[in-house]
Amino acid sequence: MKRSLMRLLTSLVSRVVGVRAFHAWSFLLSEIYTQAVIGKIARAGDNIKFKYPSQVKGLGFIEIGDNFSALERLRLDAVSSYNESSYYPRIIIGNNVSFNQDCHVACISRIVIGDNVLVGSKVFISDHYHGDPKEFSLVPPALRKLYSKGDIEIGCNVWIGEGVAILSGVKIGENVIIGANSVVTRDLPSNCVVAGAPAKILYTLAEE
Repeated sequence: MKRSLMRLLTSLVSRVVGVRAFHAWSFLLSEIYTQAVIGKIARAGDNIKFKYPSQVKGLGFIEIGDNFSALERLRLDAVSSYNESSYYPRIIIGNNVSFNQDCHVACISRIVIGDNVLVGSKVFISDHYHGDPKEFSLVPPALRKLYSKGDIEIGCNVWIGEGVAILSGVKIGENVIIGANSVVTRDLPSNCVVAGAPAKILYTLAEE
């Protein structure tokens, strides 16, 4: 209800007062939302910026370092309960991390994103999925418990291209470039360029 009302107000402002005032309104909403998130997450660094609309759930299980920025429609979901099951999530984001539009990070276990990580648009990072394969034919998807194959760790200086999916139980080293629309299902070493579904190493970067 609140989000619908906010969208209606935003639409009215843009139509009535023009583009310049709309940008000022959008900036104000972003500042308000950012301060609300900072006030409730487990740890907040300096210079954190969320572009409204974004959605952060499980605030007490999320840590964000310095110089964080996220464009519109970022979803950070630290899921502590689902279908009467309890989970103990932790989302830990390092310094100088940037998210583009329409990204989703979903966690029931532990997701760590290192320093200086650049995340393209429409990136999906999840350490879990709906249901044990043994029960797929017995339980509708929305009613299944959430399962994780393990934590996700993303090293420093990683560039994640547009449309990438990073799935549970994956450790990504430092200085990795992940090509657009790749699906990461297994560990990746440091200093490499990968692409594909599933993602495979195309070549190794020279170490300094």
